[in-house]
Amino acid sequence: MNLPRVSRFRSCVLVALLAVALPSWSAKKMDPRPRVIITADPELDDNNSLIRFLLYSSDVRVEGLVYTSSQFHWSGDGKGTKFMVPGREYTRYGLNLCPCESYRWKKGERFIHDAVDQYEKVYANLKAHNPDYPDPTFLRSKIRYGNIEFEGDMSKDTEGSDLIKSVILDEVPGTLFITAWGGQSSIGRALKSIEEQYSGKAEWTAIRKKIIGKVVLLPSGDQDGVHENYLAKSWPDMDYRQFRNGPNYSYGAQLVANAGNAPLLTPEWMKEHVTSKGPLGSIYRVWGDGKQMVEGDRFDYFGIPGKTNEELKQMGYIVWMPVQPQGAWLGEGDNPTFMNLLANGLNAFDPNFPGGWGGRPFYPDMKAYRDPFSNTDPSAPGLVISESTLKERAGEAAPFPDFFGAAQRDFAARLEWSVNPDTKTTNHPPVIRVNGKKEIQSQPGGTVRLKAAVSDPDNDSVDLRWWQFKRSANEPALDIVQTGTAAASVTLPATSRKGQEFFVVLEAIDKAGLSLTRYAVFRIKL
Repeated sequence: MNLPRVSRFRSCVLVALLAVALPSWSAKKMDPRPRVIITADPELDDNNSLIRFLLYSSDVRVEGLVYTSSQFHWSGDGKGTKFMVPGREYTRYGLNLCPCESYRWKKGERFIHDAVDQYEKVYANLKAHNPDYPDPTFLRSKIRYGNIEFEGDMSKDTEGSDLIKSVILDEVPGTLFITAWGGQSSIGRALKSIEEQYSGKAEWTAIRKKIIGKVVLLPSGDQDGVHENYLAKSWPDMDYRQFRNGPNYSYGAQLVANAGNAPLLTPEWMKEHVTSKGPLGSIYRVWGDGKQMVEGDRFDYFGIPGKTNEELKQMGYIVWMPVQPQGAWLGEGDNPTFMNLLANGLNAFDPNFPGGWGGRPFYPDMKAYRDPFSNTDPSAPGLVISESTLKERAGEAAPFPDFFGAAQRDFAARLEWSVNPDTKTTNHPPVIRVNGKKEIQSQPGGTVRLKAAVSDPDNDSVDLRWWQFKRSANEPALDIVQTGTAAASVTLPATSRKGQEFFVVLEAIDKAGLSLTRYAVFRIKL
């Protein structure tokens, strides 16, 4: 990257919210925060991702918290019905655990309820730092059990699928993001129910068009075959968005972490900044914490302290990842589904932008994400990806910025908020306000001038840097020259062509304890 020199300055106190460029979903006055439904199975990293999500619930509008099944977790129907899908993990590694009545699902499972219960204990503290944190009673009203009985089972409506269906069909303006941390059966059932209710009726074309333009699915892979067997066939034009190249939040992140990120995954760091931080920290899973989500689960050896890999194998556990030091990072593998929705200034939930703390948007079949309706109004809700964006994505991806440290420190700061309501002794991120437009029209060889005002609510010193956020390796480099405290001059290559887009980022990092980072992204269009 072309990174001009860094400037440090002392900024005055300013109480303000980060200005983020958001899609113009509606001409009406509305809450601009993304609408989100979380669907999750009781995997260890889902538990951890949920804790992080709740700490960022101020940045989004939570529309649902839904239990769902997957190939790794399903509850059974409670009637003694035995179930299996050939080739799943319960038939591998020399195992013969199924057909069985349930699989890795604790009776009375309520990990989502438990997380909201802990959130309630720290709600007053969090609200002292940000008034947008939702009331715990409101969050509880959004919890539902979805299609949890068997893997991929879409045979009947459930409270969870009904909630998803109602939000899909409502008239609230704005894109609806639906995550799938486990399987997609609850989502699939909601869409199947809509299809069964309206298919063949006069209003079906309009309803389907509305749904295609409104819903974005954010899955952690296809964990129950519902996408392959139903969604891809019945809803091929649905925006089905995944992420890659971004921060590694998964199991074993410490095994591949670079020198800068590795210290943020150690037992010492996790204890100081996560597990010791009150009610939410107390339910966050780490290595060797003495816990199991399901007693006797042969795949959940993570919480057993003081045992070697071989000793765990002799105890009957399937040790698919080497034991890590007690208290070390375990995993938050579903973070990429929501981290690009956060109000950090990267505008990463716009599919035309390069990405954010969740990674780079990835589309398994790019053809499916062209506007499927030739007469669609580009300003209407829904996904409209530019032709230039699609062409850029066809090329080799550019190296992605290392956002892990910024994301991890921000997470730690919010956990600190959860135990300390004093805004004078806790850290808060810098504030960037753009002077002028964030979208600028230019021409090949042209020069544009970018300007912002940066302040810090804690009156901390702030480091600034300007850099080009490339979407593909073949994107030409911009000449970025910092011309003031928060100003830059950007010259486009003479070889650039009409229709191309470039993105320039102003990054602000405060210098107090856990340094916090915010961004402003400028979009230059030719």
